[in-house]
Formats: sequence, C-alpha cells, structure tokens
Amino acid sequence: MDNVIERVLFTEEQIRNRVAEMGKELSAKYAGKPLIVLGVLRGGAIFCADLVRAMDIPLEISFIQTSSYQAGTTSSGNVIIEISKGFSAEGRHILIAEDIIDTGHTLKAVKERLYELGALSVETCCILNKPARRQTEITADYVGFDIPDEFVVGYGLDYAGKYRNLPYIGVLSRKVYE
Repeated sequence: MDNVIERVLFTEEQIRNRVAEMGKELSAKYAGKPLIVLGVLRGGAIFCADLVRAMDIPLEISFIQTSSYQAGTTSSGNVIIEISKGFSAEGRHILIAEDIIDTGHTLKAVKERLYELGALSVETCCILNKPARRQTEITADYVGFDIPDEFVVGYGLDYAGKYRNLPYIGVLSRKVYE
C-alpha cells in the first residue's frame, strides 16, 4: 500500500501522542458535565474511539453519519446528516469528534442541527484541520494537526473507501485519483 502514499505527514506515534494530549485537555474541560462525544462516521470513527479512550471522565458516545463528498476528492457542499434513532442532545454538552475539517460545510451543518435539537453547548474536535480550504466562518475548538491543502488518507480518512486502515496519515499520490 505504501506505493500510493507520496509521504507520511504524521506517524502512528505522533497521532497517538497528540490524541492523548487532547484527551487530557478535554477531560479537564468537561469534568462534572453531562458530555456526549459524537463521532462523525465513517472517517471520524477511529479518531473518536482513540479520543474517548484517552479521556478519563464519564461520558456517552454516539455517532452520526454525514456526507458531503462525491466519489472524488472535493466536497460537494451539500451536507446530508443522519442522526441515530433515540439520540437526544437536549440539555447536553456535545463534543463532535471529526476526522478532518476541510470546507467547514459539514461541521457548520452538524453544529446548527445539534443546537436545533437543544444542546447546551457544541464544541468541535478534529484530528486534522485544513484551513486553506475553508469556505465557512467556522473553526475547530480542538485541533490535532493543521495540514496543507493536499489529499490525505489513513487513520480513518479514505479515498473511494480505501486506505482508512493505515495507522499513519499520508498524502495520497495524485496517480491514484487523476
């Protein structure tokens, strides 16, 4: 699989260390508060699982599924949000665990929907932030790493359903998708 990766941006160890730091910071922030960590499927599942294991406070975990990418490498801008049956944001603090913030459309739509559902607060946590691609006035509250405007895979991020299982985050070779 390594022949499709131009270069590794973050190693497995770098990711593990950064997630541990984030978990510690978030545990201090949310101690004593009714928290739901809301993982954004599919890309955010691995990050969400690692993040909640790095947190040492009582919390609930739930997942939502969103879609804004077509079969290619760019966001369509249209966001579809599917929330699990029985999920309630009413009177709760929500921490969205997302793989990457790119254009910001998905995150903005999810935050708005959670406030509509009665959340007390909604904060965002992502392993990757790509500010050069931002098209909305949204920022993440907690960021693992800022990255340049390159197409990345691994640690939950995919291209056409592949490469999510890589333990590192790397730049996908253009020959794969052009």
